[in-house]
This record gives sequence, C-alpha cells and structure tokens, in this order.
Amino acid sequence: MATRTDAPTRREQILKEAARLFAERGFHGVGVDEIGAAVGISGPGLYRHFAGKDAMLAELLVGISGSLLTGAKQRLKEADGVAAPEAVLDSLIEGHIDFALDDRPLITLHDRELDRLRDSDRKLVRQLQRQYVELWVGVVRELYPELAEPAARSAVHSVFGLLNSTPHLTRPGSLPGRAGTAGLLHRMARGAFAAAGAR
Repeated sequence: MATRTDAPTRREQILKEAARLFAERGFHGVGVDEIGAAVGISGPGLYRHFAGKDAMLAELLVGISGSLLTGAKQRLKEADGVAAPEAVLDSLIEGHIDFALDDRPLITLHDRELDRLRDSDRKLVRQLQRQYVELWVGVVRELYPELAEPAARSAVHSVFGLLNSTPHLTRPGSLPGRAGTAGLLHRMARGAFAAAGAR
C-alpha cells in the first residue's frame, strides 16, 4: 500500500495535535486555545476548520475507522488472485501494526472517548469497525477453514486487543525499536491465529 509523503494540511495538523492532547489529558481537559497553540494559530482560528471539539473528535474516530477499512480493502484487492491466504493475513496484520505503532493516541482516544460521540457518529464508527472485522474473519477462515465463524471473529477481536495494547507500552525503553516491536507484534498475532485454528 502506498505511503503518503506530501506535507500534512493544516486540518490534518489540527487533528493530529487534538488527538495527542485528548489522549494525554482527556477530551474535557483540553481547550480549543491549547489545540490552536499546538499548531500555531489562535483558538478561535480553529473554527475556520472545525465547528468545535466535538467535530474534531468525530472526525478523528470516524476517520481512523474508515481509514483502517479502506486500507484493508486495498490490501485484499492487491492480493486478489495472486497471494496465498497466509500472505494476505500477513498483509492485514502489517497494516494494523502500522496503525497501532503510528497512531497510538487514537487508540487511547477510542477507548476513552467513543461514548462522547453523537449517536449517529458512534453508530458509523461501529458499522465501519464491523466491516473491518468481517474482512479479517474471511481471510482467517480461508487460512483455517475448520475454524467456525464465531471462533474466527473472537480470534480477530483478541488479536486487535493484542495489537492495540501499544499505548500501554510508553515507558522509555519499553519498546525494542519500531522494527523490533512490529516484528514481535506480528509473530504474536500469527501465533494467536495459529492457536485458534489448531485442532
């Protein structure tokens, strides 16, 4: 999957800093002035980009759920007819590990603040997440055909829990470098699926 290399837009900068601050201090512990200061504009200047903090939170949480789903679909499309199920699963795991290592504030934000979204936004997040899970379930069952669908779904959720544990590994030196951590997470994810698929 292609990696974006162009500079982030002002809107993206605001969202990145909002995610970091919300994850560090909680949604209600951060004001628009602080978010603005983090990107070099006034708090009121944020309203040229967003209606308010609620809109930022919604875009962050809906956005990452949509991004994960879009990325997974792209990986499946690229692998269609040319890759074995094992390689497809490896690709999905790699994509989620990139998220888990590069967007840790969003994991914290999802865990703590999802209930603050409007019902419609929260339902959209859940809908996108269900679709994402089902893509994984299909690939896992192709690799482990004897694994029943409910068990495969449980395994996928369990692996997400494992991969999404990265925000808790924040002490200096607690991670063995990005490549080492990515490799470790990948091996653990594959081991979990292999255990689930074992007779």
